[in-house]
Amino acid sequence: MYRVMMLPVDADTRELRRALWAARIGHRITAEEDGQLLWLADPAQHEALLEVVGRWQRGEPMTVDTTSRRPDRAGTLLSVWRQAPLTTATLGLCLLVFAAMALFGDLVIALLAIVPLGISPAGTLSVGSLSDVLASGQVWRLLSPAFLHFGWMHLIFNMLWLWYFGRQVEALQGSRRMLTILLAAGIGANLAQYAAGTALFGGMSGVDFALLGYVWLMSRRAPGSGFFVPQMLVVFMLGWMLFTMTDMATTVGFGNVANEAHLGGLVVGLALGWYHSGRARHQR
Repeated sequence: MYRVMMLPVDADTRELRRALWAARIGHRITAEEDGQLLWLADPAQHEALLEVVGRWQRGEPMTVDTTSRRPDRAGTLLSVWRQAPLTTATLGLCLLVFAAMALFGDLVIALLAIVPLGISPAGTLSVGSLSDVLASGQVWRLLSPAFLHFGWMHLIFNMLWLWYFGRQVEALQGSRRMLTILLAAGIGANLAQYAAGTALFGGMSGVDFALLGYVWLMSRRAPGSGFFVPQMLVVFMLGWMLFTMTDMATTVGFGNVANEAHLGGLVVGLALGWYHSGRARHQR
């Protein structure tokens, strides 16, 4: 989100909101000490937003003629790519890896697991070591398990939260910040899970929990930053993480959850969120 202007604290913005949504202009209005702050999702729509706001301020009719407007699918996809290129690319890579797993099976898992996996002559699972991985230069394995997903529900759940939080981070703070979170949380979550004694695991959920912690702290400690996350969503995701740590989760069929990766990712996200929200507060 991008700051646009401050509106009067007592202004009734309901008609303005309706006109902006009718014009397909993504926005938010937040309550601040000095008034109501108007935010814009796509900077390419800045002129269109100012035109609508100008008519609202002059008291002109706010009806928008949409009968001749057809959604421009190519333009919409391009706008999404421009707003969140790294999040879109990460989501696409997860889908490609999932498709490759369907085609090539265990070969993909063996290639992307945190350590090399194989079958010994005795028919048991052969597991390499992290020191061998680093010594052989296979450093991609520190991050690559995040792109492995073991089922449609696993994939959809993780992609949903990656899109929700990642797009917000990129829109407000850019792709470089999103890349920092992705690398730090992905590697941190994978190492936490490996340290717990597990070699075969995967999923973007560690990054998702890092993004949750980051966005939540930014919204709480630096409210002027534009970040927002519903409190009930925070409660739900943290409650889900705690639930999967219990024996009850295994009883109802949610076994083999990478709990240490969730916790490791959350810790990384909270640490980054604390640091950057502190910097944002000092810069105000």
